[in-house]
Amino acid sequence: MRLVPRGLEPDRALRKILPRSLFGRTLLIVVLPLILLEGVALQIFYGSHLDTLSRRLAGSVAGEIAFVLDQADEYPDARQQIFANAAYRFEFAFHFHSGRVLKPRRLPHVFGPVDTDLANALATGLGRPFALVWHGPPGMVRVDVQVSDGVLTIDVPRKRLYIGELYIFFAWLGGTTLILLTLAILFLRNQVRGIRRLALAAEAFGMGRDTGPIRPEGATEVRRAGTAFNRMQDRIRRFLAQRTAMLAGVSHDLRTPLTRLRLAIAMLPETTADIDGMTSDIDEMERLVGLYLAFARGEGAEQPQPADLALIIEEVATRAARGGAIIALNVIMLPPVALRPEAIRRVLTNLLDNAARYATRINISAAPDGNHNVRVTIDDDGPGIAPERREQMFRPFESGNTAGTGLGLAIARDIIVAHGGDIRLDGGPLGGLRVSIVLPI
Repeated sequence: MRLVPRGLEPDRALRKILPRSLFGRTLLIVVLPLILLEGVALQIFYGSHLDTLSRRLAGSVAGEIAFVLDQADEYPDARQQIFANAAYRFEFAFHFHSGRVLKPRRLPHVFGPVDTDLANALATGLGRPFALVWHGPPGMVRVDVQVSDGVLTIDVPRKRLYIGELYIFFAWLGGTTLILLTLAILFLRNQVRGIRRLALAAEAFGMGRDTGPIRPEGATEVRRAGTAFNRMQDRIRRFLAQRTAMLAGVSHDLRTPLTRLRLAIAMLPETTADIDGMTSDIDEMERLVGLYLAFARGEGAEQPQPADLALIIEEVATRAARGGAIIALNVIMLPPVALRPEAIRRVLTNLLDNAARYATRINISAAPDGNHNVRVTIDDDGPGIAPERREQMFRPFESGNTAGTGLGLAIARDIIVAHGGDIRLDGGPLGGLRVSIVLPI
């Protein structure tokens, strides 16, 4: 049973909830205090100030209605005069429906606490059945009250119950939130843009795509990182140029004596013994020199470009099949892949040469893997490689036999990794080795 440290599970749950991007997390840091501040302001206004004023206004209106009804009950002969005075003083409108019985209705709800406060104030002050209609005449709240001989309808102006600054407050609250949130998003996008460009430039430069220097932007620290990245690119370019020039000189110096030896051997009498053997040794030395220089030089001179990977695989397989190997292709239509064509040809040629050296049957397949990658697999029926030695075979000069130089897989991994991909060795379905190559689309 695996024990989970205390507090680790909540931390994992929190990481799942939090945004993963820097933009999202920084925006959350800005938005959360803003929401908290406005929540406190809303609670102070809505929970105390607005609630108190609403109760006072509702109580005032309910008290005036109760006073008018008490006066009408005490002086029934002067009822019309009482209603007329109340309409003038309180801005009420009265309508009497003789003989009508008030039917029970549910109290409606409107925005704010005023509906509940008015209903409570009327229930306390009237002591008789009533009903509220909030969506009656425009600008009015209708109160139906059951009296002894019918139903009295009282239209109360809404302005007597609402605070004029209520909607202004909510408009101000929402407007300031929208403005601050917009400013925060614009500011954060400008800051994150510099980091995103720096990451994309570093990824492209790591894949051998020379996109040139980036323009530093954003905060001082981000600009500093962009400037440092540009200097690093320049130093690496100078180093590669110097190494390429040095290797070109080394290549010339090494091949010149080999050429002289080849000419000297060609001028020897045909009866001289071991001429074929010496010529073969010189050819092997030239091949090794070329291989070592290719490994040291890499494939940095070639720039990535959209290429037809399926066509490259078919060309390399056709060339390898001329050597007698039985090669089966299963390559479906592939999307264009940004790669260095000659470097990929070199990788596939090395892998097929290795497979053809030890196997008689080779299967090559290529297809998208659904994760924005293309997967190429090479299976053979050779003896394979022991699982514990598969990773070691990618080291320079590590060979599984005495005939090889041990650089083919090392060069292949360098090229594939420079493309942003991966290469690995596994057991294959044919009983031999499977080489799997993953390249980003």
